[in-house]
Amino acid sequence: MTNSSPINIRRELLRIPVLVAALGYMVDMYDLFLFSIVRVPSLKSINLAGDEVMKGGIMLLNLQMAGLLIGGIVWGILGDKRGRLSVLFGSILIYSLANIGNGFVTSLGAYAVLRFIAGFGLAGELGAGMTLVSEILPNRIRGYGATLVATMGVMGALLAYLVSYLFAWRASYFIGGGLGLVLMAMRIKVFESGIFMKLKEKNVKRGDIRMLFNNKKRLLKYVTSILIGMPIWFVIGILITFSPEIGKAMGITEPIDAGKAVLFAFAGQVAGNIISGSLSQYLQSRKKVIFIFMSLSLIFVLFYLLGQVRQTTTLYILAACLGFSSGYWTLFITVAAELFGSNLRATVATTVPNFVRGTVIPLTALFVLMKKYCGTIYGALVVGLLAYVLAIIALIYLEETFKKDINYVEGEGEELPAGPGGRIAD
Repeated sequence: MTNSSPINIRRELLRIPVLVAALGYMVDMYDLFLFSIVRVPSLKSINLAGDEVMKGGIMLLNLQMAGLLIGGIVWGILGDKRGRLSVLFGSILIYSLANIGNGFVTSLGAYAVLRFIAGFGLAGELGAGMTLVSEILPNRIRGYGATLVATMGVMGALLAYLVSYLFAWRASYFIGGGLGLVLMAMRIKVFESGIFMKLKEKNVKRGDIRMLFNNKKRLLKYVTSILIGMPIWFVIGILITFSPEIGKAMGITEPIDAGKAVLFAFAGQVAGNIISGSLSQYLQSRKKVIFIFMSLSLIFVLFYLLGQVRQTTTLYILAACLGFSSGYWTLFITVAAELFGSNLRATVATTVPNFVRGTVIPLTALFVLMKKYCGTIYGALVVGLLAYVLAIIALIYLEETFKKDINYVEGEGEELPAGPGGRIAD
């Protein structure tokens, strides 16, 4: 048996593929939350004003998420058909060029196109990285690997705030693109997953997304894995991104800085990622910890929206608490990678987090609709309660994956016919 001493665990976690995956997610989150931070100043600089800023921001956010949705499908399929590394190189190149282009925009139309392209490029980062990490690390420390990747991702959001504080919004986009190009150069030394290399020798379908829908058991696993992550992006995509508008509706006289809200939320999520991942290892369960953090998140949402907040300091503290309770993102992405066989793993691990991000599109649309009927605060509350109810129902049906052996393939039916017991021989 492999030695599980702290020294050997650290050695496993510091392998190049793990570090590259973690840095890739850092760049991913840098870009996604840089837009949340520079949304208002960047749109004002291209001559939008008043309600146009919020409407333009929602449109750009939705196009970015649409790019993530479409890119998630494309990169996921490519990751299972051509390999995890093909995605890691292609996605970061497209992202980097699009992000540099964002720094040159002078119109809302150009901004929209480039946000879509950047989202498409970024869509491959998290899924391919997590697939690679889950396949090269021993079962007993997969949770630690996911924690490292997710924590570095949150550090990307904090880096976005720091860069946007020190530099103008255009320069912030240039820096993001430059970081992506540096990361692409680092990936030259990354090696392919051994599980995938063995998979290529098997006569099985790889990356066939139809397999997710032609089997009830697989479809249920797929849908539940998406729904459990939806509350996280309700918090980030609505409560944090639109905190200036929500703060105004609360009656807070001092303007809320969206950048500070992001900073506090993701500082909290750093701690949440570490604690949820470690607690999962201690309890040897993904589901129990996800339930604890999801319940805590709902409590903080109720305080945020119904707690009669009147001070900016209180709102920022609640943003940190919301970020902490959203720290089950670590476990969510781990579960997505563990749920399916190696011939569908990249497809699932890439599409699921991007579909979760994509839920921001219907959530923001519903938020805008409900805002007309019951105001900003109660409109957000209705949307949030819907997200949490669906997530809790999904969690009930979610498969526990902590001890799952992921070295197998998905067959055409319920069975896994890749060899004895459906396993790929070592």
